[in-house]
Amino acid sequence: MLTVTRLKTSLIGPIDLSLEPGSCTTVSGPSGAGKSLFLRAITDLDESAGTVSLNGRTKDDYPAPLWRKKIAYVPAESGWWAEKVRDHFVDSPDLPALLASVGLQEALSWEVSRLSTGERQRLALVRALQLDPQVLLLDEPTSALDPASVAQVEALLKTRVASGNAILLVTHDPEQPARLNAIPRRMVSGRLLQDQHQRAAQ
Repeated sequence: MLTVTRLKTSLIGPIDLSLEPGSCTTVSGPSGAGKSLFLRAITDLDESAGTVSLNGRTKDDYPAPLWRKKIAYVPAESGWWAEKVRDHFVDSPDLPALLASVGLQEALSWEVSRLSTGERQRLALVRALQLDPQVLLLDEPTSALDPASVAQVEALLKTRVASGNAILLVTHDPEQPARLNAIPRRMVSGRLLQDQHQRAAQ
């Protein structure tokens, strides 16, 4: 379980949140509300106060690289440091299936420069899944996708939830929480509003 207690920065919080294994929680709200900053604070990319713990151990108990492997963060715009797509991935038995699940089974041979925004989003998700994280923090992972690609990504996320991952997903799509059977939350002015105490209907 990921537990966030009184987490705050100069721009957000304090925020409390618990993510159970095998659950998906979405966060919506106006631009500038602090949604992305919240994900960055959980990942320990920005200075913050409060406590974030995973299965009873705080993030300070982990070396930063290990924490960011267990808590995988996919920003809205991911980083690419090499010319070839292949160089951003680890050769592993599950990689072909992961690429196929988002419709990009041929992408390893491509140049990064030819990738569309939507292709970058899907490949960044696959890259995070290769870490085998316990928690996924996703910042608008389907914002640049066509409906067919959105459906592929959402099916993959449902599979990860079913296998025990916890997912926290920022979205501006008002229908996405229902499609993901997620717990919907809303952020306004850096504060996370109370749970609605029910999952969105499928």
